[in-house]
Amino acid sequence: MEKAILGLDIGGTGIKGGVLINGHLEDIRSIATPAHQDKEHILETIALFIESYLHHDVAGIGIGIPGLVDVNEGIVLGLANIPAFQHVELRRFLVERFAKPVFINNDANCFALGVHKYGVGKEFKNLVGITLGTGVGGGIVINGHLYSGVTSAAGEWCSAPYLDNNFEYYCSGKFFHNFYHQRPKSMAKMALNGDPTAIKAFEEYGHHLGELIKHILYALAPEAIVLGGSIRKSFPLFEKSLYKTLSTFQYPTVLEKFQILLSELDETAIHGAVALVEVEPEVVNS
Repeated sequence: MEKAILGLDIGGTGIKGGVLINGHLEDIRSIATPAHQDKEHILETIALFIESYLHHDVAGIGIGIPGLVDVNEGIVLGLANIPAFQHVELRRFLVERFAKPVFINNDANCFALGVHKYGVGKEFKNLVGITLGTGVGGGIVINGHLYSGVTSAAGEWCSAPYLDNNFEYYCSGKFFHNFYHQRPKSMAKMALNGDPTAIKAFEEYGHHLGELIKHILYALAPEAIVLGGSIRKSFPLFEKSLYKTLSTFQYPTVLEKFQILLSELDETAIHGAVALVEVEPEVVNS
């Protein structure tokens, strides 16, 4: 039987899993996260979910979480929207339970690694992955290797100061909620139907995202930035204003070799978690 790699995406509302076999992601399913239970209950829920996959010949387990991780020790330092999951020795718990290698990282880092290993980022040695959804997540691949930084915090541009707040306030779904009291998906439908206010909202959004990308370019000058998350599906609505803002970047020779791409993977988080198992020994951590 072909060895399988199990990938888990653990979030505040759901835990999603899938196995990579012969290069294909299979057996994708999910369960609800018991977010308000105690740590022991949450750990047991994760373990039982993993057990349900063991009819596959699982060689290793990769896990992405929306929080900070001590990558070397496999300790979850904090998990968004799950109050009890603070400083949890998740790797030790799972290794003792299943006697299989376990690798854990931030979910945005997993996204970047997933698009580099399995998606549109395959051809690039240096790229940044940005997820645009309820928040803004970022991951960095340098010279073909994931750069996690201290406690997997590299690429947290969401918290970098911008205007009167931070980039997440202006570049995530929060922008549409805070300034237009609408969800991005609803706003996109309005814009596609010709609503001038919605069209203007996406033009403004594109400008802010362009400023974030300029910020990244000044720091890293990657070959490509890959956009993920639900808002990427509305890219045609903010593409023009984004590139207009990007044209003010001070180093045109960088822009000549730079691309913005949209992730085509439906299960990038699981792909990225799986990729941790294959490349984790070469990850650069600081």
